[in-house]
Amino acid sequence: MPTYVMLANWTEQGAQKIKESPRRVEDARKLLKEMGGKFDHIYMTMGEYDMIVVYEAPDDAVAARFTLMLEQMGSVRTRTMKAFPEAAFRAIINSLP
Repeated sequence: MPTYVMLANWTEQGAQKIKESPRRVEDARKLLKEMGGKFDHIYMTMGEYDMIVVYEAPDDAVAARFTLMLEQMGSVRTRTMKAFPEAAFRAIINSLP
């Protein structure tokens, strides 16, 4: 399954209800599981982003839908990147002319 890295920041709404954040993470985990994906890692971070989530989803469309559904909930704003494992990275580089 493809891997994605999500960088997230709490919105003002999310920050005001910060104590609900662990429950929201579990809700997001359940939602992604229902969509055929899974969380690999979740980190609270300091700096430009408040959280980093590494997750797997069946395809880009599911990852996009999952991200949009999180945004609709109003507690986080995200940036998501598709991540290529080392074997794919090497295959891509080796395929260059």
